[in-house]
Amino acid sequence: MPLLELKNVSKTEREDFLVQNISFTQNTARKIAIAGATGSGKTTLLKLIAGLMQPTSGEIFFDKNKIKGPDEKLIPGHEHIAYLSQHFELRSHYRVAELLEMASVVSIDMLASISGICKISHLTSRYTHQLSGGERQRIALAILLGTAPKLLLLDEPYSNLDAIHKHILKQVVDDVCSKMKINCLLVSHDAADVLSWADEIIVLQDGKVLQQGTPQIIFNQPANEYCAALFGAYNVLTPSLLTAFAGNGANGNGHFQNIIRPSKFLLSASPGALPAQVIQAGFVGNHYQVLVSVRNEKIIIHTPQKLNPGSQVFLTLTNDETQIKL
Repeated sequence: MPLLELKNVSKTEREDFLVQNISFTQNTARKIAIAGATGSGKTTLLKLIAGLMQPTSGEIFFDKNKIKGPDEKLIPGHEHIAYLSQHFELRSHYRVAELLEMASVVSIDMLASISGICKISHLTSRYTHQLSGGERQRIALAILLGTAPKLLLLDEPYSNLDAIHKHILKQVVDDVCSKMKINCLLVSHDAADVLSWADEIIVLQDGKVLQQGTPQIIFNQPANEYCAALFGAYNVLTPSLLTAFAGNGANGNGHFQNIIRPSKFLLSASPGALPAQVIQAGFVGNHYQVLVSVRNEKIIIHTPQKLNPGSQVFLTLTNDETQIKL
């Protein structure tokens, strides 16, 4: 059952489209991520959904009721939709406990539970000026959760955090979705933030939906190079090289798309594997990223093996169902 539904939503400013003809639905318990480069319309879209901006055209429905924008409502915003902005602020000269109680509409026990989920229970006696950036963000989130929202909109929640606080906040967001059963819609430009989290990804480019699908489809079958670049390293194979690799594909049907992720190349000793010369290699954590030359074309591969520049290897290309262009 759709919780959120957008129907041909557009927003213009000085005759320029910020978002154009956006339509999608979000069902209950389904996590959606909005991805796109800076200026693609992600934040505008969240503000429209939150009722903080007025659509130029189209309609947005929440629980089957139309969301009213600032032109239709004296105080902008929807009472059951919480929006955590990139530029959130906490009131100065207040203790954390005071801020939580001032905004809360839930019971004291529920507020204590929210503090635990947001991992701020140990911070409630502190003043806001005594907090780190990551702590402040989790407190801002807890304040929003105290308003008992049904939908939580997160605008680049991890962009200004160090690795430690980012890891903590990711755990918090997961618990908000799973333990509190609150629906989440998250905006991010970082592939690592959305690929493992989202049930569905919507890619925006210049205010339009470029591609929509599961993380597996978006990653393995990107609509174009823009979409591919958002989610990590990729290769664009020329027709001749694509034909050469497809000829020795794992399933033998030779049906590949030309945008190929580095992990799809395999080191192989099988007959027909293409020879490649290693140009450079670097360790990137759980694998090596290696630049090789194949038939005078440079491609990137990922491999668990350390390869030395100047050495020769032999490559094949996987042909699993996520790689085949349907």
